[in-house]
Amino acid sequence: MPQQAGSITYLKLVGAMFMWGGTWIAGRIVAQELPAPLMAAAFRFLLAGLVLAGYALLSEGRIPRLQSSSEWGSVTGLALTGIFIYALCFFYGLKHIPAGRGALVVALNPVVAALAAWFLGQERMTPVKLAGIAIALVGCLTVIGNGDPFALLHGAIGLGEWLIIGCVLCWTVYTFIGRRATRTISPLGATLYASLIGAALLGMTALLQGRIELSEWSWRVWTSVAFLAIGGTALGFTWFADGVKRLGAAKASAFVNLVPVFAVLQAAALLDERLGAAVLGGGLLVIAGVWLTTIFSERTA
Repeated sequence: MPQQAGSITYLKLVGAMFMWGGTWIAGRIVAQELPAPLMAAAFRFLLAGLVLAGYALLSEGRIPRLQSSSEWGSVTGLALTGIFIYALCFFYGLKHIPAGRGALVVALNPVVAALAAWFLGQERMTPVKLAGIAIALVGCLTVIGNGDPFALLHGAIGLGEWLIIGCVLCWTVYTFIGRRATRTISPLGATLYASLIGAALLGMTALLQGRIELSEWSWRVWTSVAFLAIGGTALGFTWFADGVKRLGAAKASAFVNLVPVFAVLQAAALLDERLGAAVLGGGLLVIAGVWLTTIFSERTA
């Protein structure tokens, strides 16, 4: 059962969403400047794991230890879904589509989480939720189709869009594994071990892939990697995991609809991205659908 949550939990979730909004800008910079961005992803999660380990030593006097094979299986699942496969979809997707548009697609996360929770028998489906899901899907199709909600029907969806949809699926699985993992592992411990395992998987893949020229990385790439590690992972992942533990997966996932708002604003300010009115309208439909599916349906239940 979710634990009692105070105002600090909600502030952490909003802070995590702001950080995650910024990851789309940092990710776009890395994806555009590096031909093979996976080593940057590996550095991101390695640095994040080291930061979390240092924080654990300072705050708790020790690094959390996993006690069973089940706990190791949980953090490995987190690493595979929310870090390794997600990073592949994230960085290569951002080679093809703008940061703000990618973030609007990922706003569908809470709707997919609600569908998964209903399918798994963890939550009931209501007419309000169904309406929210339908609205969010129409909005998502509009964003994916770059303003044309029927683009999917005539095969006009590119590789970048499909990869960002992969991010949605990976994050849904990550959320539910995280809910199970944090029953026995602290959010900090789960994020720490998942980051290190994910960094190892990404690093090995990057070495096999080749084309790694660290001396050619610009200050923009190194700054982006540092932000992705500290803000987007060490803080963002831990704060979100704490929210899942205290509020439950569906309620915590509702905050993800803030990510595209922060991402679009930051992309406009930092990357000078300008999305079309139809795409922004689709994004608003996604957020409205998410609100109906999660927050509104909870209030009227």
